[in-house]
Amino acid sequence: MGHIIKIQSITQVTHDVKCFRTSKPIGFHFASGQATDLAINQPGYEEQVRPFTFTCLDEDNYLEFTIKRYEERHGITDRLHQLKLGDELLISDAWGAIEYKGPGYFIAGGAGITPFISILRKLSKEKQLAGNTLFFSNKTTADIIYETEISAMLHERAVYLLTRENRPGYKSGHIDKQFIQQHIRDFNRHFYVCGPDKMVQDMVAVLGKAGAATDALVFEK
Repeated sequence: MGHIIKIQSITQVTHDVKCFRTSKPIGFHFASGQATDLAINQPGYEEQVRPFTFTCLDEDNYLEFTIKRYEERHGITDRLHQLKLGDELLISDAWGAIEYKGPGYFIAGGAGITPFISILRKLSKEKQLAGNTLFFSNKTTADIIYETEISAMLHERAVYLLTRENRPGYKSGHIDKQFIQQHIRDFNRHFYVCGPDKMVQDMVAVLGKAGAATDALVFEK
């Protein structure tokens, strides 16, 4: 682990998601969509490394991580949510395969939205969001990360699905083969997929069979 960073602010995003902003090492750079290997700089936790995505922009003078707590696992995310201002983290240099290659469809499940946040923020800042659509699946409206910001960026091109709640203005059900067939007509676009492993595997298979080119599918290998 090459860098020590210090927590500067903590914001509650949803009932089980927090945003951590930290110091940024001099000369540290990343591309929107990339991640880092992260550990807590405390005894017993230095070797417990997990990947987390940057949700800030490279030009920001801080680093930002938007992290969901999986309390039932009693693991690293649970411990991260107990940290306070001034606590330290350890990170590696940036890595990752989710890279923006051009307009298309972003398909996210739950905390899988995190690599797309930095990409969408960057495109918004550069006024390059045209031609992009987001399909974002969550259990309930209470689970949607950064809904207000995402809707302000994408407007009607932010499509939210709920799997355990029926609410006006939101679609019900999962992002599956039927949904893809109903909502996507042009499979010559780029497809960016991130979420639970099974969801990503299923989406890659569905999109491939529907005619999406292999090199147009962008996901963490």
